[in-house]
Amino acid sequence: MANAREINPILKQFLELGPTLAFFILYIRIKDDLFTFGGTEYTGFIVSAVVFVPILLLAMGILWALTGKLSRMQVFTAFMVIFFGGLTAWFNDERFFKMKTTIVYGLLALILTVGLLRGRSWLEFVMADMMPMRHEGWMILTKRLVMAFVTLAVVNEVIWRTMTTEAWVKIETFGFPVALMVFLFWQFAQLQPFVIEEGNDADKSV
Repeated sequence: MANAREINPILKQFLELGPTLAFFILYIRIKDDLFTFGGTEYTGFIVSAVVFVPILLLAMGILWALTGKLSRMQVFTAFMVIFFGGLTAWFNDERFFKMKTTIVYGLLALILTVGLLRGRSWLEFVMADMMPMRHEGWMILTKRLVMAFVTLAVVNEVIWRTMTTEAWVKIETFGFPVALMVFLFWQFAQLQPFVIEEGNDADKSV
């Protein structure tokens, strides 16, 4: 993008991760409280989920103003948070916000699977500039990432249905992101033979 601008990496990380941490901190502080709005009683979790929406939008707005761009994943995440946050507040039911994670991972797995069925890696389309790699490598990574997303979706369903809300919040905030990050680092290490080294592009793209 011609209008894209670089910003301080620490500020960028703060704007991307800050809203989730804010949700976690707010929930921990008010998890045992009850709030009444318009004659309806809401738990601390639901209030935290609803407050999370404008915090996320504010952070994304600042990020867009500073960089001139937002990734497709950021826009998708914002839509899902707004949609399920709205359902959570409207029905006063925390299950909607918890199911959001399952649906996000499930949709990502489905989208990547559709690409694979067409012989394409849409992951390559999104990330090729960040990590030049032969097409075969992207196909392998995409297949493995589909399995990882499906696993995370199933695990999320088990956790929110069988464990406490506090346990789910902690795993949602820290467990899932760390697990996905470790998985990706592991895969990138495994797929090093497919990485296109500078100066060898022509040889490895044949």
